[in-house]
Amino acid sequence: MTIFKEVLAAKKQLQGIVSVTPLTENLNLSDEFSATILLKREDLQIVRSYKIRGAYNKMSSLTEKEKKQGIVCASAGNHAQGVAYSCNLLKIMGKIYMPKPTSKQKIKQVQLFGKSFVEIVLIGDTFDDAYEKSIEDVQKNNKIFIHPFDDVNVIAGQGTVGLEILESFSDSIDYVFVPIGGGGLASGLSEVFKHLSPNTKIVGVEPEGAPSMKTSIKNGINTTLETIDKFVDGAAVKRVGNITFEICRKNLDDIILVPEGKVCTTILRLYNEEAMVVEPAGALTIAALDFYKEKIKDKKVVCIVSGSNNDIERTAEIKERSLLYEGLMHYFMIQFPQRPGSLKEFVNEILGPDDDITYFQFEKKNSREVGPAVVGLELRNKNDISIIKIKMVNKGFEFKYLNEKQDLFTQLIG
Repeated sequence: MTIFKEVLAAKKQLQGIVSVTPLTENLNLSDEFSATILLKREDLQIVRSYKIRGAYNKMSSLTEKEKKQGIVCASAGNHAQGVAYSCNLLKIMGKIYMPKPTSKQKIKQVQLFGKSFVEIVLIGDTFDDAYEKSIEDVQKNNKIFIHPFDDVNVIAGQGTVGLEILESFSDSIDYVFVPIGGGGLASGLSEVFKHLSPNTKIVGVEPEGAPSMKTSIKNGINTTLETIDKFVDGAAVKRVGNITFEICRKNLDDIILVPEGKVCTTILRLYNEEAMVVEPAGALTIAALDFYKEKIKDKKVVCIVSGSNNDIERTAEIKERSLLYEGLMHYFMIQFPQRPGSLKEFVNEILGPDDDITYFQFEKKNSREVGPAVVGLELRNKNDISIIKIKMVNKGFEFKYLNEKQDLFTQLIG
């Protein structure tokens, strides 16, 4: 059976289980881009992401014998919640491996959705550590592994998002922007559109720090990245699926890479202007519109808002990354002149009236008299930074600009 036929079967399987999420025009975005911008709100699913579609479709396809064996999965977030909820609905015992740094909020949500049918195992520091242990469990105890993306039933479940879009909107759709992590959603959705709306361009969106699908398609072979930026945790994988790679390289018209800082700016904007709470992966497609503004003018565009499982503890980091990307946050290592009142001089004569010191830490705590200090500045206007640098030089403040020295920045600021 083809993937498309599997999606049609999945639609029947998921009836009454998943929500048919809204497809609504966002008037602010439509006005900004002179286009019709429609948001597919998968953040409003019961588990607050589309992942329930693939997880339930896969698990409901298991034989009675396989269900009794129990299932295993590895996840740091949305897939775990989808699997946990499916365990509860289908009365299947499941073991979910999660990295130790996983937030308490996500762990609590997984247990809440799975209730007595799931056991959570916290192991290792990364998803890869948790994945390795989950595979060991599968092999040792003859359990069924529920893959987060590289499985035909999972792909088919995610593909039902595409069917709902076409059923909800009668006009032709010019573009669909879809986030890519492992590629399950992009694969299922693109198969639907290639069959039912072949003129629609499907644009995949990956975080700039984890371009696993774009790299693989460029290389012509599924490629494992050595390192990734894990910030967009719902879409940051070192290696996409073998099945999803083959589908995506055939179906996708383009892949855009979006800087993590731009994603953060979009998260804050959606919260402040639309009262929408989205996770980093959920903001990817909207963040991508800026990089396609000329092509989408006067077009009908759908953005998949994939999830809203954002941890409130990350708010400070999101704001910081946004300010850095927008050129409004700057870090320096400053050697203050050895004269009375030099700090006061820095505040009154170098900084502008709308500039704030948000971080101040001597590099060495035992040498405050003569040692340099790491200083963080938040500006109202990004163009002020050049003026501040000139003033520091003119007044004898020796400094290193840390934003451009990534290794030193990470060491000192974190």
